[in-house]
Amino acid sequence: MMYYSRLKMASVVAVCLLGVVLCLPNALRQPSAALPWRQIHLGLDLRGGSYLLMQVDMPSITSDRLQTLADGTRQALLGAGLGYRNIATDAPAGTVTFTPRDPSETDADLKALRAMPTTVPGEFSVDRRQDGSIAITLSPTAMRERAREAVTQSIEIVRRRIDATGAVDPEITRQGDDRIVVELPGISDPEHVKRLLGTTAKMTFHMVQDNALGTVAGPGVTLLPMLNAPDQKLPILDHVEVDGSDLTNAGAAIDQQTGEWAVNFSFDSVGARAFAATTRANIGHRFAIVLDNKVVQAPVIRGAITGGNGQIVGGFDAQSATDLALLLRAGALPAPLSVIEQRSIGPSLGADSIRAGALSLGAGFVLVIAFMGLFYGRFGWYANVALLANLVLMAALLSLFQATLTLPGMAGMLLTLGMAVDANILINERIREEVGRGRTALAAMQAGFERATSTIVDSNATALLAHVMLFVFGTGPVRGFALTITIGIVTTLFTTLLLSRMLMVRWYARTRPTVLPV
Repeated sequence: MMYYSRLKMASVVAVCLLGVVLCLPNALRQPSAALPWRQIHLGLDLRGGSYLLMQVDMPSITSDRLQTLADGTRQALLGAGLGYRNIATDAPAGTVTFTPRDPSETDADLKALRAMPTTVPGEFSVDRRQDGSIAITLSPTAMRERAREAVTQSIEIVRRRIDATGAVDPEITRQGDDRIVVELPGISDPEHVKRLLGTTAKMTFHMVQDNALGTVAGPGVTLLPMLNAPDQKLPILDHVEVDGSDLTNAGAAIDQQTGEWAVNFSFDSVGARAFAATTRANIGHRFAIVLDNKVVQAPVIRGAITGGNGQIVGGFDAQSATDLALLLRAGALPAPLSVIEQRSIGPSLGADSIRAGALSLGAGFVLVIAFMGLFYGRFGWYANVALLANLVLMAALLSLFQATLTLPGMAGMLLTLGMAVDANILINERIREEVGRGRTALAAMQAGFERATSTIVDSNATALLAHVMLFVFGTGPVRGFALTITIGIVTTLFTTLLLSRMLMVRWYARTRPTVLPV
C-alpha cells in the first residue's frame, strides 16, 4: 500500500501524459489529414444549430399495405384462373374486399387467398361475408409491428440522408411510438435538410394507359400529375412494374446529348430482370417513372433495356439532380415524415452557453482548489494536482470517443469535480483521525488509505451503475450528462487511488516526516 515500484509510477505518469496528448487536438489545428485527429464536438445547445421533431404518417403505412395486398389479391386470383369484381380497399377498417365472379368459385377464392405469402405470421385473415363478398382484414397486432419497423427504418434512412449532406455530429433519436427527433449542430438554416427529410422518395415504374391523357380514371388506374407540369395529368396503371427499392445506385450527371442535368440509376439483379421484362413486353407504349405520386417522365419504350441501367431527365438543375440522386441512394422512407416542431439556436446563443458553462466550471474548480489547500495543506494540494489530472483525463477520453459535449455534459464535469473531491476528503479525514488516535505518520497513512479505499470504491461503483443505466435508457442531453459522469467516475478512481496516493507516498519516502501536514 505504501510502496510504489518504478514501473507503477511510470505507468501512472504515462497515462497522465497520454491524456495531455489526446487533449491537444482540441486546441491545435490538424497538421496532416493522415494524422488521426479526434476532438470533442459541441452539441446543439453549445454550437447552435437546428432541432426538428418529425412524425411518421402511420395511416399511410396501412394504406400502402392494403394497396399491396389488393395487388397480391388480383395476382393470386388470376393465377388460379379465378375472377373478381369490385375490388376495393378500406383504410380505416384495414380491409380489402371484392365480389367473386361466380358464387360457385367462393371456396376456391378463399383457398387461393389464404395461400398468399405474408411478411409476418397471421398478418391478415380471409373471411366470407353475408352479402357474398370476401374480405381480407389486416391484423392490428401485425400492423403495430409493421409500424414499429417503419419508424426504425425511417430513422436509418434519415441518418443516411443527413450523413450524405455532410452534417457533422447529427443526433437522431426516437421519441414515443411515431416521432423522430433530429438535432443538427452548426446548421442554422435547416430548410434544405428539411426538404430532403420530408421527401418520401418512393420511386416506382408503371405503364401508362394507352388512351394517353385522360380525365377520368377507371378501375386500376390513377390520374397522377406531372412533376414539372402539375396541371397536366397522366392515367397511370396502379400495378407496379418495377419497384424503386431494387435500385442499387444513383448519381447526378450531365446528359452528353442534350447538355441537361440528369440522374443515372442502376438496379440490382431482381430489378434489372423486371426492368428488362417490362420494356421487352411493352415496346411502343409509354412507361412512367413516378416519384411520390408525381410523374417525373413518361417516355415511349423504343426497345428492351437489359443492362439494368437507366436515366431520368426532366428539367433538373445541379442541386435538384444531386438531391434526387441522394434520396434514391439513401432509399425511400416507408411513410411520409412531417415536421411538427422546429427550433433554431443561433451561434451567439451557443457561445453564451459555452461562456456560462466555462465560467461555472472554472469558478467551481477554483473554489474546490482553495478549499482543499486551506483545509488539508500539502495533502490538499496533492489532491488538487489529481483533480487537474482528472479534468485532463476526462477531456482526453471524450476526445478519444469523439463525444458530443452539451450543456448538461458540462454540468456533469462540474459534478465530477465534487465527486473527486469527496474521495480525497475521505482519505485525508481518515488519515487525520488516525493521527488523532496517536498513530505514527506511516501507520496513519497506511490505515487511512486502507479504510477509505473500500468506501470510495463502493460509492463510485454504485454511482457508475446508476449512470450507465441512465445512458442506456436515456435520450439526448440525458445521455450526454450520463456519459460525462461515467467517464468522470473512471478517471476519479484512477487519480484518487493511484495518482494522489503516489504523490503522498513519494513525499513521505523522500522526507520521512514524524508529523503529517493534516
